[in-house]
Amino acid sequence: MAAWRPGVGAALGAALLARLGLVLYGLHQDGAMRVRYTDVDYRVFTDAARLVTEGRSPYRRATYRYTPLLAWLLTPNVYLAEVFGKLLFVAGDLAAAVVAYRALRRRGAAAGRACGCCAAAWLLNPLPMAVSSRGNAEALVALLVLATLYFVEAGSVGKAAVCYGLAVHMKIYPLTYALPVALHLQSKRCTREGAVDTGCDKKAKFTFIVYLWQLLVKMLNRDVLLFGTVAGSVLAALTVAFYHLYGWEFLEHAYLYHLARRDIRHNFSPYFYMLYLTAESKWSFALGLAAFLPQLLLLLVASIAFYRDLAFCCFLHTAIFVSFNKVCTSQYFVWYLCLLPLIMPSVKMSWRRGVLLLFLWFVGQGLWLAPAYFLEFKGYNTFLLIWLAGLLFLFINSIIIVQIISHYQKEAQVAKKLKQW
Repeated sequence: MAAWRPGVGAALGAALLARLGLVLYGLHQDGAMRVRYTDVDYRVFTDAARLVTEGRSPYRRATYRYTPLLAWLLTPNVYLAEVFGKLLFVAGDLAAAVVAYRALRRRGAAAGRACGCCAAAWLLNPLPMAVSSRGNAEALVALLVLATLYFVEAGSVGKAAVCYGLAVHMKIYPLTYALPVALHLQSKRCTREGAVDTGCDKKAKFTFIVYLWQLLVKMLNRDVLLFGTVAGSVLAALTVAFYHLYGWEFLEHAYLYHLARRDIRHNFSPYFYMLYLTAESKWSFALGLAAFLPQLLLLLVASIAFYRDLAFCCFLHTAIFVSFNKVCTSQYFVWYLCLLPLIMPSVKMSWRRGVLLLFLWFVGQGLWLAPAYFLEFKGYNTFLLIWLAGLLFLFINSIIIVQIISHYQKEAQVAKKLKQW
């Protein structure tokens, strides 16, 4: 267990005060101003929780597209105070930082550096602060994802699988981590059996197809089967239980809706304008499915190339998934920002380059938000400008991902992990 340091406590204290201040400010703004601080989804959560307390289905609340587990967790919004859910999300937000810190210490980072990474990328980052204090549940998913990675690298496969099953139940996107986790577990077992990972693959490198086949065969080991069985059991148990309670509408709204979702409202996705123009076309559904192909190809390449460093691989997975998704909003950025602290020590980049990339990321959002504002609040037809700004933002994100990969240095981290194994 990593030692606790005063600097971590100070960072957590400052982060807690900042988030509580935002929660209190939100109560003031909601009561005094026309534009509410609280996320519109938080009212949906609370209404669904109220339906649960009345013995009814949470899906009787229009636009509730989440697991009933979330509505159950937020029943204190009805019984105690409506602010309870925000405090729960803030607690999950801070707990995610604690898990990230312990994961960094396990990966060999010094205490000061681990604290600095968590503070810069998460604890003192305005975006996670705003997301949790406005009443968005993404911090709970971030906590489960980070716990999964921590337990995998700690060798607690069963605990990792439980967290992973819960994470997939809460949100579909962690399902993309299945292949990297399986490849990582098989490579870890190869190393334990007395050979470095490249040695295990020596016979597999005659052709790329044979290499892939060998990877798939090696995945059928005890750790991978244990992880898959436990995670699958957790996910299946929750699915069966909620299907028994709420029937088909649970499957439709919690799972299937997100797979077939085609959001024609303006968002950061490069596909939104195409889906908007073809909303009434007979090809609309097929085009929505075709949008998954670039994601799948890029995720497969990232899995095979970087599975040895699971945290880095999952960060790339999430950044690629969000950037190329059919729907992309600001809260989705939290999905990969929670993994950023884990990879910062492995990315050897000058601070000037890092600041420049961060500046470009914010500029890309600003250029998108300007026409989006005129569309939403002024009623101007700026759809084409929003789409062009979305394409530019995708280009900027692609540059950032390429820069992170090109400045990634895995040797020191892998050496430290091999010693631990």
